[in-house]
Amino acid sequence: MYRYSYDDIANRHIDTVYRLALARTKSREHAEDVTQEVFLKLMQTKKRFASEEHIKAWLIRVTINYTKDLFMSAWFKRNVPLEDDVPAPKEEESGLYDAVMQLPAQYRTAIHLHYYEGYSVKEIAEITNSAEGTVKSALSRGRDKLKEILEGGEPV
Repeated sequence: MYRYSYDDIANRHIDTVYRLALARTKSREHAEDVTQEVFLKLMQTKKRFASEEHIKAWLIRVTINYTKDLFMSAWFKRNVPLEDDVPAPKEEESGLYDAVMQLPAQYRTAIHLHYYEGYSVKEIAEITNSAEGTVKSALSRGRDKLKEILEGGEPV
């Protein structure tokens, strides 16, 4: 079994969890809440991890699940967000990041995991419990929509 401390895991993976939550929720406040919930769940889990990659994949899966739960909650459905603008993580990527944030959630998640986190199609399929064909389709459609947005077409 892989030996780890919660502090080490948090230090290594908090940015990944936060960026994915931000990409899925489009809200800093929601992303911060999801990030806290994910690391709280890590501390409460009795699960044993085989490797560093196993931990990272687990954190990503839990992040996706928490964001889905957030979108399905009655509170979320009744409230209108006050803030639509989410700052880009890097200024030079601003236009592209803004375009990615305009994508529907399934495309945004696939694009984020592939291009920002460096996961392969197979890994994304495993993490999201999807078929590889579904991930390939989401990436392809997401890239097409990004191209439309970046070429000045109508936002999604």
